[in-house]
Amino acid sequence: MAVMPRTPRSRRFSPRGSTKAAIVVRRAPGDGRRGILQAGPLRLRCALGRGGTSAFKREGDGATPVATMRLLHAYQPAQGIAGLRLALPTSRPRHDLGWCDAPTHPAYNRPVRLPFAASHETIRRPDPLYDLVVVLDWNIRSRRRGCGSAIFFHVAKPGYAPTEGCVALAARDIRRLAPFLRPGASLAVCR
Repeated sequence: MAVMPRTPRSRRFSPRGSTKAAIVVRRAPGDGRRGILQAGPLRLRCALGRGGTSAFKREGDGATPVATMRLLHAYQPAQGIAGLRLALPTSRPRHDLGWCDAPTHPAYNRPVRLPFAASHETIRRPDPLYDLVVVLDWNIRSRRRGCGSAIFFHVAKPGYAPTEGCVALAARDIRRLAPFLRPGASLAVCR
């Protein structure tokens, strides 16, 4: 019998922790791949993972983890969302910035320099998906191989097509959400 890696205990969702989250995401009725993001008085549509949400996130399952995750920092390219200013630490991604998603590699769920031989995400993209990338604290502080990587908050595809496990919003809604994207804030994804 195969032993599945455990979900990092500190990242599991707890209702108590979610009430303190600056941003809360709940699945939309009728479609587990879409959500409703709540921050203060805002209620915004968002895209979730193609695998819906999961309390037992695994690499490659396409699910958005059910967890409370701190907003760590952001990447915003020069051609990113016009006029967007964040209180969250933000940097311009280098042309050679990637993110390792290969569970057996020592750099798993860490930024890497491209070219990179192992499986990875490319942060500088030709499409607008990564015009803003907020790195969420999923499986970062206490990494466990195979428990999921590259869980970001970013710009949604047209029609809110599902992500690979991230939370995504329309660029116009990210502008509205900007005051909530600050140091110490967290995003809680509910069941």
